[in-house]
Formats: sequence, structure tokens, C-alpha cells
Amino acid sequence: MASFVQGAYILAALLFILALAGLSKHETARRGNQFGMAGMALALVATLLLVLDFLGTDYIDQGPVVVGLVIILVAGTVGAVIGIRLARRVEMTGMPELIAMMHSFVGLAAVLVGYNTYIEDAALGVASDAVHNAEVFIGVFIGAVTFTGSVVANLKLSAKMKSSPLVLPRRHQLNLAVLVSSAVLLVWFMLADGWGGMAPLVVMTVLALALGFHLVAAIGGGDMPVVVSMLNSYSGWAAAAAGFMLGNDLLIITGALVGSSGAILSYIMCKAMNRSFVSVIAGGFGSDGTVSGEARDYGEHREIQAADVAEMLAGASSVVITPGYGMAVAQAQYPVAEMTKRLREKGVDVRFGIHPVAGRLPGHMNVLLAEAKVPYDIVLEMDEINDDLPDVDVVLVIGANDTVNPAAMEEPGSPIAGMPVLEVWNARDVIVFKRSMATGYAGVQNPLFFKDNAQMLFGDAKDKVNEIVAALG
Repeated sequence: MASFVQGAYILAALLFILALAGLSKHETARRGNQFGMAGMALALVATLLLVLDFLGTDYIDQGPVVVGLVIILVAGTVGAVIGIRLARRVEMTGMPELIAMMHSFVGLAAVLVGYNTYIEDAALGVASDAVHNAEVFIGVFIGAVTFTGSVVANLKLSAKMKSSPLVLPRRHQLNLAVLVSSAVLLVWFMLADGWGGMAPLVVMTVLALALGFHLVAAIGGGDMPVVVSMLNSYSGWAAAAAGFMLGNDLLIITGALVGSSGAILSYIMCKAMNRSFVSVIAGGFGSDGTVSGEARDYGEHREIQAADVAEMLAGASSVVITPGYGMAVAQAQYPVAEMTKRLREKGVDVRFGIHPVAGRLPGHMNVLLAEAKVPYDIVLEMDEINDDLPDVDVVLVIGANDTVNPAAMEEPGSPIAGMPVLEVWNARDVIVFKRSMATGYAGVQNPLFFKDNAQMLFGDAKDKVNEIVAALG
């Protein structure tokens, strides 16, 4: 049985690697998801067989085998029901906070596995070596940081907590003090015998929970997409730590894959936003938290109606659409896809420009457009489209704000200063779809709205795009 399970684990690990490879491209993303689901299903079945084999050989009385099987099946069924209900109920706009909450579950699981491992060893009088104790301690630490950090991310993304950064006096020194204290507690825990390690483990857990809360609370709303990716990495390392504690090779491999891929994605996104990777993961290290957008009078904005936009689009030779979170909120991706189809049938060159952090989740806009069957080849990244914008007739900014804000380049005191943005103002005409003149997620005004070549189309994005589609005929 053990050989069969190990073989199944190797195959599952290969499927997970194929899943990551598939998710790297639009065209293969669906197949990548299928590989991932197949790998997880295989891993669950193999683990169940391994547990049943252990229970069957460890006990003469078959009662514990039945009890163990019932517990596993009940837990699996409850988890599957909850997962299916959430997947059916949550809209795309709620995916970022849902993913953050799922990361918190992984962190909590690592904490519980760590405590269970320690309590079981202490109760049985098993003398654990220093390496095993370190695995337990570090696993609990990573899990606790991931748990509270993910909860805070969920609250920020769902607007149940202010998106502005929490700035405590000497906050970096506080973080450093927690790390140093945890290192001291680790030495104590490794040297303790039996139940003597419970005190340092509990104290460290409390400190780690506070650290996870503070690290994410200190990060501003503009950097939240990076935070989601970073927490994905943390959850992977927490899973790997749980794998070490349980002696489960597949959990170690899977956790390492998730952790490393999440870290790489976070780094790529930080580079795209001109942010320091260390700064983000350290809770805004290097910033005093006093930077804020300067209140300015940019003049008066101009409004336009849907019929006029349709006429402008019909007379254009090239159009670029830059979507943002507002498109997801309005669920406007389907009428946007229909508008794109109508314009291309009229001979208009239509392309999409996607900012690396558009929305509140890496790849958020790409998923929405793929869902609406927008051709992959006309969906371009920011670096691919920016140089072409001066030759574009019309840019439609649908629900985007911070990612098209010229203040990032023109105002050094802005909270988004230095962040590369889609330079849509270089086009001949810019139409901005918004419900109001409210600021973006970073909390700063957008001078784009007041430029001479920009006009505002107010209202629900889905309704307005439908009006444009109707006017196009």
C-alpha cells in the first residue's frame, strides 16, 4: 500500500506542476485547472487509503478504523459542500476576498497541525529531536502570520476595514522585536522536554498572530493585489511546514510549489508597480506613512452621453479598452465583449490594455474577459500597449482609476507615485466610464478626468455599454 501511495503522490505532484505550467497562458489555463483538479483528487484518494491502511494495522479492534473513516468522510463532505456553495454564490468581484479567506484556512490548519503534533508527542512521552521541534515551531509561526494576515486582507478587500495603511509608532521596530523574541522562544522550545515547550509555543503564537495582523494592516489599498499574491505564497510555505510535521512528501512538494510561485508572482507584480518587494512583505518598510495625495483644483470635468460615444467609436480606426475593478462590479464584461465584436465587424481595430494590478487580484481582468469570450490575441499587457497609445483614436476607461492615473508620474507626493500606469491620456480622445467622481482604491483624485481630451460617461458601466451597443446597430 505504501508503494502505491508514494507512486500516486509522485503522479499528483507532476499534475500540479503541469497545472502551474498551464496557468501561465490564456490558451492553456482551462487545461491547467483540469490538471490541478485531477492531481488533488488523486492526492485525496491516496491519502485516504494511507490513513485507512495505518488504522487497519495499528489497531486490532476494528472500531477505531470505522470511527476514523467516518470522521474523514464527514469532514470531507462538509468541506466539499461548503466549497461548492461558495463557488456558486461568489461573484467575480468577490473572488479576491474569498481567496484571502481560503489562505487564512491554510494558515489555521498549519497552526492546528503543529499543536496537535506537539501535544501528541508530549502526551505519549515521545522525545522529539531538535529538528522536529524546529519544524513544529516554524510551521506554527508561518501559519499564524498567514491566518491573521489573510483575515485582514479579506476585511480590506471587502471594505469592512479601511484600505489606508495602519501606521503605528516605531512599527518596524515592533516587527523586528517580534522576530527576535520568536527566535529566542524557538531556542527555549527546542531545549524544553515534554510539556515544558507549551509556554514558548503559546507565547510565540500570540506574537505571530499580532505580526500577521500588523504586516497586512500596514499596507495600503493600492498594493493589495500584491498582498493577495504574497499571502498565497505564505499559505504555500505554511502547507509545506505542515507536510514536514506530518511527514507527508506530497504536502511538502505542493506547499513548496505554491510558496515559490506565489513569491515569484509577488516579485513580478512589485517590479511592475515600481514597488520594493521587501517593502511590501515587511508591511511598507521604508515609508513613514505620511505620504498623501495633494488636494488640488484640477478644473472642471466634461460629460458625454452614450449615443455620442457610439458615434465617436464608429468613426474611429483604432480603439483601446482599459478595464478595471469597476467593470467587474458592474459585470459589464459581456456587453463589452459584444461592443468589441460589433466594432471589429465595422473594421475598427479594438484592443485591450491590462495593467498588472487591474482589479484586486492578479489576472482579475484577464479572467473576466476570457469568461466573456474576448479573443486572447487582442488582450495586451501594459508594456505592450503603452507605446501605441499616442496613435490610438479613442481609449475607453471602464471602471479603472488608479491604474490610469497620471499623478503616478506627475506628482511625487502622491501615494501611487512611481507606479507605472497605462498612459491613456496620450490618445486622441479618452472616455471614462464611472459612477461618480469618487477617488480610486488608493484614495487619490485622478487628474485624467479633467484633461482636455477626456470626457466622463457617468452611470452603471453595464447599462452604458449596452446603450452604446444599441446605438452602434
